[in-house]
Amino acid sequence: MMNTFLVAFATLFATVGVADIAFIFAALTKDNTAAQRRTFATRGVLVALAILLFFAVLGNAILDVFGITIPALRTAGGILLLLIAIDMVFARHSGGTGTTDEEEIEARQSHDISVFPLAMPLMAGPGAISAVILLTTGAQSDLEFWLVLAAIVVILALCWLTLLIAIPIQRLLGLTGLSVVSRVVGILLAALAVQFVFDGIRASGLLG
Repeated sequence: MMNTFLVAFATLFATVGVADIAFIFAALTKDNTAAQRRTFATRGVLVALAILLFFAVLGNAILDVFGITIPALRTAGGILLLLIAIDMVFARHSGGTGTTDEEEIEARQSHDISVFPLAMPLMAGPGAISAVILLTTGAQSDLEFWLVLAAIVVILALCWLTLLIAIPIQRLLGLTGLSVVSRVVGILLAALAVQFVFDGIRASGLLG
């Protein structure tokens, strides 16, 4: 069962972008006070948690409405996660786990960044939402489902702590340190993504 938690934790760590958001948050709040940054971080994490838990609980119902099967979701989700992993390994920027250039410009003009872009799309972006639905619908028991929910809570708690010390982390790691962390996590995410695709194809019955 611990394997379920570790897989969920690793997948969400990469798709939520725990390491990346510290740099983006530090850049967006460089002119704000410590109290304002703490407020933005707390509110943003709570909104992101609500979004991800919504899709975790209603993931199966959403799939039923659109007539999407679990094998199709696992295959499509695996492909999406693989694309995100490739971006991470080759240090390319996309909207899968972060903001686009246009979104970042709009965020810089906003006085409150807690909902946009912090909660969404930085923490609860397309990649994270897809990963949550993928993980919860693939749970084989109630215990595995609750372990995935626990991983969501732990990841967002880690995000909150990361945001609170975003500026020191930015100074400590620098661009080189962040690049190393991102590439290592990207390699692990790529392997998980390929496994999701394999599982989806096998469950679809196309090969046998």
